[in-house]
Amino acid sequence: MATTTTLNWKGDMAFDAEVNGHILPIDADERVGGKDSGPRPKTLTLVSLGGCTGMDVISILGKMRVIPDDFSVDVSGELTDVHPKYFNKIHIVYTFKGKDLPIEKLEKAINLSQDRYCGVTAMLDKVAEITHEIIVVD
Repeated sequence: MATTTTLNWKGDMAFDAEVNGHILPIDADERVGGKDSGPRPKTLTLVSLGGCTGMDVISILGKMRVIPDDFSVDVSGELTDVHPKYFNKIHIVYTFKGKDLPIEKLEKAINLSQDRYCGVTAMLDKVAEITHEIIVVD
Protein backbone atom coordinates (compact mmCIF):
# COMPACT_ATOMS: atom_id res chain seq x y z
CA MET A 1 0.00 0.00 0.00
CA ALA A 2 1.48 3.32 -1.06
CA THR A 3 1.18 6.51 0.96
CA THR A 4 1.53 9.90 -0.65
CA THR A 5 1.68 13.50 0.41
CA THR A 6 1.90 16.72 -1.59
CA LEU A 7 3.92 19.75 -0.57
CA ASN A 8 3.01 23.13 -2.06
CA TRP A 9 5.59 25.89 -1.93
CA LYS A 10 4.33 29.04 -0.21
CA GLY A 11 7.38 31.24 -0.79
CA ASP A 12 10.78 31.55 0.83
CA MET A 13 11.34 28.20 2.60
CA ALA A 14 7.70 27.56 3.54
CA PHE A 15 5.55 24.70 2.29
CA ASP A 16 2.06 23.45 3.05
CA ALA A 17 2.06 19.67 3.29
CA GLU A 18 -1.24 17.96 2.56
CA VAL A 19 -1.49 14.82 4.67
CA ASN A 20 -4.67 12.74 4.51
CA GLY A 21 -6.72 15.84 3.76
CA HIS A 22 -5.07 17.90 6.51
CA ILE A 23 -2.79 20.86 5.86
CA LEU A 24 0.43 21.02 7.83
CA PRO A 25 2.64 24.09 7.36
CA ILE A 26 6.40 23.53 7.48
CA ASP A 27 9.14 26.13 7.35
CA ALA A 28 12.77 26.81 8.14
CA ASP A 29 14.47 28.96 10.71
CA GLU A 30 15.03 32.62 9.84
CA ARG A 31 18.80 32.01 9.83
CA VAL A 32 18.42 29.90 6.68
CA GLY A 33 15.80 31.94 4.84
CA GLY A 34 12.60 30.82 6.50
CA LYS A 35 10.06 32.80 8.49
CA ASP A 36 9.46 30.21 11.26
CA SER A 37 5.83 29.76 10.16
CA GLY A 38 5.79 26.04 10.92
CA PRO A 39 7.78 23.15 12.34
CA ARG A 40 10.95 21.86 10.69
CA PRO A 41 10.71 18.68 8.62
CA LYS A 42 13.36 16.83 10.66
CA THR A 43 11.58 17.61 13.92
CA LEU A 44 8.41 16.12 12.48
CA THR A 45 10.29 12.81 12.38
CA LEU A 46 10.32 12.92 16.18
CA VAL A 47 6.61 13.80 16.19
CA SER A 48 5.93 10.78 13.99
CA LEU A 49 7.86 8.51 16.32
CA GLY A 50 6.10 9.87 19.41
CA GLY A 51 2.68 9.59 17.80
CA CYS A 52 3.28 6.08 16.52
CA THR A 53 4.53 4.63 19.79
CA GLY A 54 2.10 6.69 21.89
CA MET A 55 -0.91 5.37 19.98
CA ASP A 56 0.45 1.82 20.23
CA VAL A 57 0.94 2.10 23.99
CA ILE A 58 -2.54 3.50 24.63
CA SER A 59 -4.13 0.84 22.42
CA ILE A 60 -2.21 -2.01 24.07
CA LEU A 61 -2.93 -0.70 27.57
CA GLY A 62 -6.62 -0.44 26.71
CA LYS A 63 -6.64 -4.14 25.81
CA MET A 64 -4.98 -4.80 29.19
CA ARG A 65 -7.68 -2.69 30.87
CA VAL A 66 -5.08 -0.22 32.13
CA ILE A 67 -6.20 3.36 31.56
CA PRO A 68 -3.95 6.13 32.86
CA ASP A 69 -5.44 9.43 34.00
CA ASP A 70 -2.97 11.21 31.73
CA PHE A 71 -0.19 10.17 29.37
CA SER A 72 2.51 12.01 27.44
CA VAL A 73 5.41 11.10 25.21
CA ASP A 74 8.48 13.36 25.03
CA VAL A 75 10.93 12.62 22.24
CA SER A 76 14.38 14.20 21.89
CA GLY A 77 16.98 13.57 19.24
CA GLU A 78 20.67 14.28 18.73
CA LEU A 79 21.84 15.17 15.24
CA THR A 80 25.10 14.11 13.68
CA ASP A 81 27.73 16.83 13.24
CA VAL A 82 28.26 16.40 9.50
CA HIS A 83 25.93 16.68 6.52
CA PRO A 84 23.58 15.16 5.83
CA LYS A 85 22.65 15.69 9.48
CA TYR A 86 20.31 13.04 10.85
CA PHE A 87 19.19 11.81 14.24
CA ASN A 88 21.68 9.22 15.47
CA LYS A 89 20.43 9.17 19.08
CA ILE A 90 16.78 9.38 20.09
CA HIS A 91 15.39 9.24 23.60
CA ILE A 92 11.71 8.72 24.46
CA VAL A 93 10.21 9.54 27.85
CA TYR A 94 6.82 7.97 28.54
CA THR A 95 5.05 9.74 31.41
CA PHE A 96 1.97 8.16 32.96
CA LYS A 97 -0.26 9.70 35.59
CA GLY A 98 -2.65 7.67 37.70
CA LYS A 99 -3.11 5.62 40.82
CA ASP A 100 -1.87 2.05 41.08
CA LEU A 101 -0.65 1.77 37.49
CA PRO A 102 1.01 -1.66 37.11
CA ILE A 103 4.58 -0.92 35.97
CA GLU A 104 4.99 -4.38 34.42
CA LYS A 105 2.04 -3.73 32.09
CA LEU A 106 3.33 -0.27 31.19
CA GLU A 107 6.72 -1.81 30.35
CA LYS A 108 5.12 -4.59 28.33
CA ALA A 109 3.04 -2.14 26.28
CA ILE A 110 6.10 0.01 25.55
CA ASN A 111 8.26 -2.97 24.64
CA LEU A 112 5.57 -4.33 22.31
CA SER A 113 5.35 -0.96 20.60
CA GLN A 114 9.11 -0.55 20.28
CA ASP A 115 9.92 -4.14 19.28
CA ARG A 116 6.89 -5.20 17.26
CA TYR A 117 4.29 -2.62 16.23
CA CYS A 118 5.68 0.87 15.68
CA GLY A 119 6.78 1.16 12.06
CA VAL A 120 8.44 4.51 12.69
CA THR A 121 10.65 2.90 15.33
CA ALA A 122 11.48 0.12 12.87
CA MET A 123 12.63 2.69 10.29
CA LEU A 124 14.58 4.94 12.65
CA ASP A 125 16.16 2.03 14.50
CA LYS A 126 18.24 1.39 11.38
CA VAL A 127 20.10 4.71 11.75
CA ALA A 128 19.66 5.76 15.39
CA GLU A 129 20.15 4.40 18.87
CA ILE A 130 16.68 4.61 20.43
CA THR A 131 16.39 4.55 24.20
CA HIS A 132 13.45 5.13 26.51
CA GLU A 133 12.44 5.64 30.10
CA ILE A 134 9.19 5.44 32.02
CA ILE A 135 7.97 7.97 34.57
CA VAL A 136 4.92 7.21 36.70
CA VAL A 137 3.30 10.03 38.65
CA ASP A 138 0.61 9.18 41.24
